[in-house]
Amino acid sequence: MIKHLYIAALALLIASCDQSEPQANKSGQKPPPPQVKVASPLQQEITEWDEFTGRFEAVENVDIRARVSGVVSSIHFKDGEFVRRGDLLFTIDQRPFKIALSQAQAALDEALAGLELQKNEVKRARPLIERRTIPQSEFESRLAQKLQAEARVASAKARFNEAQLNLEWTEIRAPISGRISDARTDVGNLISGGQADATVLTKIVSLNPINFVFFGSEADFLKYSRLANSGQRPSSRNKANPVAVKLADEEDFKHKGQMSFVDNELDPNSGTIRAHAVFENKNLFLTPGLFGRLRLFGGQSQALLIPDAAIKSDQASKIVLSINDKNVVEAKVVTLGPLIDGLRVIRKGLKPNDRIIITGQQRARTGQPVTPQDGEIKIEQK
Repeated sequence: MIKHLYIAALALLIASCDQSEPQANKSGQKPPPPQVKVASPLQQEITEWDEFTGRFEAVENVDIRARVSGVVSSIHFKDGEFVRRGDLLFTIDQRPFKIALSQAQAALDEALAGLELQKNEVKRARPLIERRTIPQSEFESRLAQKLQAEARVASAKARFNEAQLNLEWTEIRAPISGRISDARTDVGNLISGGQADATVLTKIVSLNPINFVFFGSEADFLKYSRLANSGQRPSSRNKANPVAVKLADEEDFKHKGQMSFVDNELDPNSGTIRAHAVFENKNLFLTPGLFGRLRLFGGQSQALLIPDAAIKSDQASKIVLSINDKNVVEAKVVTLGPLIDGLRVIRKGLKPNDRIIITGQQRARTGQPVTPQDGEIKIEQK
């Protein structure tokens, strides 16, 4: 019984397959070529933008160190606040420096008194030497003592100025305006100053304006140099070319700036060149250390634009399907550029009069004919 049911089911399956076979195959006729929509690339002048990854850095970056050694007596700022140039940050115990200044003042007064005495000695000796009452050697000795007294006064003034300067340096003030870090010492600590290894008390970074530092490849450098030499685009060394930056959580390049520096040599180890652009930061939102993506003006050029959907991948190559004058499909290897207004720039591989398949690529096969229908490539209005 089961055997008869199996044979009946098999016969029914064969019959359904025969009925589903296209009538065209029974009659020997070939199906018509598949229909696709074709269009020529959109040709127009575009603004070239190149993208680089980098990070923001402060224009000014200062480690705050003491110029004199001593005990910290007070701290005058809150950690992380914005400070102005000249604001008082730290005070070192001033008592030893006031004593040193008083000693220097006394030594200067003593030297000035000695100088006054020697001036009077020379003044009294001058008429005596004219009357030959005293020998010439005595007069010359008094002149020499006067000169020595003047030298002692100059030395005492220098020590006084040094003591006065050291007293001023006990008040450590902000050399620039910017955001300050935390205090890296506490009141009562003895700090060393005046040397290269002086204690770092805190750090200040400027915020407005702020730099964005990035590195370009040797190929980028050669490209921009040739554009500048041909007059198509000015060098960023000579003109502040426009740039824009987007941060990690942003979709658009909304931070506008301009180029401010290109280094004078390429790094022989990495084959890159350092550059930076400057940005206004009035609201102090941009912070040193933030990473972002920079878009740099690359000049104006004529370009061919096509939809990204018309581009296929063939292993490591990008190809576009086009048709010849006999409506036969051909594959063209292309070099892609950036995406502009929703269309992909094609740098190499296409001509303006090529007819490329923009719809129906899945039905097209290389070397096989198709039935083309006219389409159009256009920029979608936002």
